[in-house]
Amino acid sequence: MFTSFRKSSDSGFSAGFRAMLPLWTGLIPFGLAYALSARTAGLSPFDTQLMSVVVLAGSAQFSAAGLFGLGASGASIVLTTFVINLRHLLYTLTLGQKLKGLTWSQKLFAAHFTTDEAFGVTIASKNVSHPFFMGAALSLFVSWNASTLAGILLSTAIPDPAALGIDFIFPLAFLALLIPLLERWTEVGIAALAGISALLVTDLIGSGLTIFLIGTFGALLGAWWTQPKTNVEDSV
Repeated sequence: MFTSFRKSSDSGFSAGFRAMLPLWTGLIPFGLAYALSARTAGLSPFDTQLMSVVVLAGSAQFSAAGLFGLGASGASIVLTTFVINLRHLLYTLTLGQKLKGLTWSQKLFAAHFTTDEAFGVTIASKNVSHPFFMGAALSLFVSWNASTLAGILLSTAIPDPAALGIDFIFPLAFLALLIPLLERWTEVGIAALAGISALLVTDLIGSGLTIFLIGTFGALLGAWWTQPKTNVEDSV
């Protein structure tokens, strides 16, 4: 299933689009579930679809729909969505370092389509490029919005995806992306320490903010741990 995640020398748009296909099996049921939950919460078909086009973040959309159904204020919904998606700041900072020579319009366009899966698949590829990233990003956009539309049109409920274990496909997919990148024991140690820290902190501050904080912590730890050591004798 995860053969598409292997490092590839093909960095074109079509390669990026194909690399995302294995994740469609998880995206489609959740797109259906989101649409049904949003309609149950009272969102109109137009607003339900618009969220998938404009927000384009599954966890944030589920949270927003749930809060809307509970009658939460607009400010609460926006703040919750913002905290959940803080990790995207790390994604775009990383991509900005790797995707050189982009115009401002290309950067803004890419920023909107940045998702967990598109970022992970792109970073795991051998030759990170703008066409590859956009292929992966638009592949997810198409499947997510098509499944949202299908969910809107459905009149019967579907089983809870979490009860079926479908939600497990996303952390499993990220493990498949991460493992090939751990080429040295230093990288294994950093990944393990970040993972353990995330488990300990999640119950205290929630998963959205945890991802951002632990992601920042892991990046800073990795930069410090892997920086070249200065030889004292050479500096004299």
